[in-house]
Amino acid sequence: MSVDAGIDATSDNAAEQGAQSALNTAAAKNLATTTKTPPQMQGITSRWLLRMLPWVEVSGGTYRVNRRLSYATGRGRLSFAQTGAETRIVPPSLVELPLLRGFEDQALLGELASRFGQRDFEQGEVIAEYGEVVGHVMVIAHGKVNKVGTGKFGDSQAVLGVLANGDHFGDEALLRDDALWEYTVKAATAGTLLTLPRQAFADLLGRSPELRAQVEAFTAAGAASQDSHGQAAIELAAGHDGEPELPGTFVDYELAPREYDLSVAQTVLQVHTRVADLYNKPMNQIEQQLKLTIEALRERQEHEMINNREFGLLHNADHDQRLQTHGGPPTPDDMDELLARRRGNKFFLAHPRAIAAFGRECNRRGLYPESVDVAGDRIPSWRGVPIFPCNKIPINGGHTSSILVMRTGEDEQGVVGLHQTGLPDEYEPSLSVRFMGINERAVIQYLVSAYYSCAVLVPDALGVLENVEVARPRG
Repeated sequence: MSVDAGIDATSDNAAEQGAQSALNTAAAKNLATTTKTPPQMQGITSRWLLRMLPWVEVSGGTYRVNRRLSYATGRGRLSFAQTGAETRIVPPSLVELPLLRGFEDQALLGELASRFGQRDFEQGEVIAEYGEVVGHVMVIAHGKVNKVGTGKFGDSQAVLGVLANGDHFGDEALLRDDALWEYTVKAATAGTLLTLPRQAFADLLGRSPELRAQVEAFTAAGAASQDSHGQAAIELAAGHDGEPELPGTFVDYELAPREYDLSVAQTVLQVHTRVADLYNKPMNQIEQQLKLTIEALRERQEHEMINNREFGLLHNADHDQRLQTHGGPPTPDDMDELLARRRGNKFFLAHPRAIAAFGRECNRRGLYPESVDVAGDRIPSWRGVPIFPCNKIPINGGHTSSILVMRTGEDEQGVVGLHQTGLPDEYEPSLSVRFMGINERAVIQYLVSAYYSCAVLVPDALGVLENVEVARPRG
């Protein structure tokens, strides 16, 4: 038998027995160079807020916002404690009532809070009727109500405003026993009210010198000359003829302006020397570790600038600039009202699910908003104002969220980001990477620090549409 015939016979026999006839890929990989990517990371977003805000240099670590003196007291929201079906006002939050702003007698605030009675209401129920005497201060613990009044053309169902959790109305009854409701209050949803009778407040007023002094100070501030924004008026003359005596004036300032301190996000990056020495090619291990750490810090920075209770945008929006949706999902009407509250709107900021909910409402109406080009990206917009996605805005209970809109820049009296550059061992603007040494376990340590904050220069620079329904309706 020939050699060729022997080889053929051997091959046929190996194939029949399932034996390997050639070098397989698993073994071949031992001689090949692997092509690899840099480390990948989930959770990196576009961070549009950090990209779009103008950043102001804060060389001293503190940023002071000077404003004109204002006599108007804000209408903050009250807080509640709940035990089962019983809801109570947290006494210190009563200072959010304009009349009690700055009042410090906690015992009296506690007694006043105990005099609020609880009342449930149903959807469609009339809570207060136009023209009737205001006899109670009412606080919404849960639910949503509409302020309904007569429209310009006699429409008795014109919605003048929407109030929701923590809002209050009827506090004019605390100072006047002849105050009348100037609108009708009708429940948009079922909910719970806490009500304080005027007489209960009058009883406390009669036996508390401190409360009487608070009322007198509030009345005096209300009698001072103010403009439409509650600021100390600047006296001017216009349209006169001849040589009348012109008014003298000056611009008064707040005596205790707000100051913003730079916040910090920090971590200690640790890399073993053995890793840095032996496994540094083709990619530098420390550089890759640092790159991912900085990404995480910047994501946390944006989260804090939106949610931090001290300086975050959601908590620093003026209560007069907070709007409620008229239905549930964000409609074009809601977005128009949000835009109309301020000049020079630069951009919206919304959770992606809120943007999708707004898109559904536009589709229902046959509207197709245009997109705009921002740095090469096509961004959805409304009335030419881009709507940037931001997953740092929370979804409350999986159902509702908020949409922010803002004017930006110092020159426009808008919203600004705050940082400080030129730091020791600065790696990026306002971010430093400082070598801390090598510990007894042969681990290299780097302190990574990012310094930041943000400020709203005047109240109407920032608006928030609250309780935006993002859940997709059935059908």
